[in-house]
Amino acid sequence: MCLSLGLVGISFCGADVGGFFKTPSPELLVRWYQTGAYQPFFRAHAHLDTPRREPWLFGPENTALIRDAVRQRYTLLPYWYLQFYHAHHTGEPVMRPLWVEYPQDPATFALDDEFLIGRDLLVHPVTEEGARGVTAYLPGKDEVWFDVNTFQKHNGAQNLYIPVTMSSIPVFQRGGSIIARKLRVRRSSSCMDHDPYTLHVALNPQRTAEGELYIDDGHTFNYEKKEFIHRRLSFVNNILSSVDLAPDAHFTTLSWIERVIILGASKPSKVTLKTADGQESQIEFEFDASMSVLTLRKPGMNLGAAWTVALQ
Repeated sequence: MCLSLGLVGISFCGADVGGFFKTPSPELLVRWYQTGAYQPFFRAHAHLDTPRREPWLFGPENTALIRDAVRQRYTLLPYWYLQFYHAHHTGEPVMRPLWVEYPQDPATFALDDEFLIGRDLLVHPVTEEGARGVTAYLPGKDEVWFDVNTFQKHNGAQNLYIPVTMSSIPVFQRGGSIIARKLRVRRSSSCMDHDPYTLHVALNPQRTAEGELYIDDGHTFNYEKKEFIHRRLSFVNNILSSVDLAPDAHFTTLSWIERVIILGASKPSKVTLKTADGQESQIEFEFDASMSVLTLRKPGMNLGAAWTVALQ
């Protein structure tokens, strides 16, 4: 239903977590929260006469699993906000069937148990009670997908069997994309306003990636007065850069970039940050050779300014 509604312009869609009627088992309630956390509209809601089903009523283990799903949702709020910005301007669905992005791949046409958020996140929720594994189709010949939890790389155009536990929410980031997250745990989204960003740069086989970041005050219509930040992020030739997509817009934020995680990377000898005023500084980094993951620590880039980060 949500996939269909998105296609006709109603992107703000999500199921009543737990179902409006009847009573799911604790296991299926957890799975419903895990699924709902990756739908555009995320709300627990039920008929007045249904038994109470707040997350804390089913034991500490299930409460912890639900809390983790909610936290995953909150870390992705910058990406959700960007998708709604695009939906507002273009009508593109936030939650979309795979064939929207892969219309030449017949294997995507009938899939309705997995979906994309924007172009770059693929979600295959676990919805069967007692499930020990799911099979997800990863589209795109000559593309790669990265498990967002383990950072393991998988080739596209294959059916991938994924063993699951109760904590598993199979989600993959497309190689060739850059997704901004906020990783600090807070009590509400308003408490996250000034928190720093972490960029997840997932390289494609050509070792490039691109993405966007959109920021406004999150409350008013002042974006209509050009009060926002909209930047393109790109990684090409071992250089990560930020370009202003709305040079006539102006907005100030206290947030900054505190971490960059590059998936599918090679180990550099040094990493250099160059700001718009020509100043250069070295960035600390860690490299996990077993997973080809490069982590840049505390680069401190300004979200509203131009900069480059060169891997040498």
